[in-house]
Amino acid sequence: MPADTPALSPAALARCIPFVVFMALLALRGYLPANLGVDARWIYGAQTVIVGGLLAWYWRGYGELVRQNLPDARQTGWAVVVGIAVFAIWVQLDAPWMQLGSATATFVPLDSAGQPIWALIALRLAGAALVVPVMEELFWRSFLMRWIQHPGFERVDPQTVGLKAIALSTFVFTLAHTLWLAAIVAGLAYALLYRQTGKLWSAVIAHAVTNGLLGIWVIRTGRWEFW
Repeated sequence: MPADTPALSPAALARCIPFVVFMALLALRGYLPANLGVDARWIYGAQTVIVGGLLAWYWRGYGELVRQNLPDARQTGWAVVVGIAVFAIWVQLDAPWMQLGSATATFVPLDSAGQPIWALIALRLAGAALVVPVMEELFWRSFLMRWIQHPGFERVDPQTVGLKAIALSTFVFTLAHTLWLAAIVAGLAYALLYRQTGKLWSAVIAHAVTNGLLGIWVIRTGRWEFW
């Protein structure tokens, strides 16, 4: 690593801390003892608020998300198409052999009578469609993918990122998801979109479309295991 590149630069911390906090709260939801009498599903609401707050706190440090880096109409259209395609593929790739273990934190927003708890659903959908795409693309693509290319990741033009960095970052991205094959498709799609356009917003938009459509589909079908 070059001597002038800190192991944990402010730019790296700004992209890693929201993700680490999100994953820590996710683990808390999964392993919180049931005898504490706490409804762990509401921790997701805390995830949405806390991580959203961290993103707002660090926002000035996300140069790739400033207004000047917004995709043009054509790039936005492609991002939406990619997001729809990833959603359509994701819901088909749930065979047992396509799953990496089981989720540690299930999310079934129903009361004891089997009726939807709409406040929980709204928090889950907002987190998945608005907060998670920004948080994850900043970590997986803006930071990790470019960092694998070169530790001084801020100086790396995303359009110059090589296949090794794309493959390795997608592999680690896959390990964070139960549906590993679907995650490979999604990770590669978002990474290649970022590389092609050079704009992180393209990947964020595609990711948001995927998660938003998935959330609506889950609510309509009751396939809560996808959440």
